[in-house]
Amino acid sequence: MILTEEGSEAGLQEEVAGDLAALRHQVRELTDRAAISELIDRYVVLLDTQDENGFDESWPRTLFTEDVRLHFPIGTHEGIPGVAEFHHAAKQKFDRTLHLSANHVIRLDGDRAHVRFHLIATHVHHDGGAPLFDIGGHYTGEAVRTTAGWRFREWGFHLTWASGPGPDGKPVM
Repeated sequence: MILTEEGSEAGLQEEVAGDLAALRHQVRELTDRAAISELIDRYVVLLDTQDENGFDESWPRTLFTEDVRLHFPIGTHEGIPGVAEFHHAAKQKFDRTLHLSANHVIRLDGDRAHVRFHLIATHVHHDGGAPLFDIGGHYTGEAVRTTAGWRFREWGFHLTWASGPGPDGKPVM
């Protein structure tokens, strides 16, 4: 379109530039949300599969920052060294587990994001004859953009309910 008035052409250029900037912002927000949601999914899957081929201490660096702080009903942990052991010790109390997540809420704030999602998990005891240990609750935390992609810096699980005998054979709630 050729405009005859100099002012109209400048106005159109400004409008197009504004639209492009808004589009860039929307695409960045969508890709950030997708990357963080994928980070959540990888974490939940790793809760069940982290040691399928023997103990693996490398997986935490794909999910957490070096200065990560973990808060769980079973304890706390700070820093990336020992994160694999922390998760491994909890998982070894059961023969197998299945974790499901839903309702990912991601609030972006530049290179940080506040994350919350619901989780339901089933734990099968080693003896196979005991009732299942089922839990429900939610995770909350902070994810940050790093040179390796989004990683969790603060991460915790909040237990809402439990059913069946826990890892020690006694009810948790």
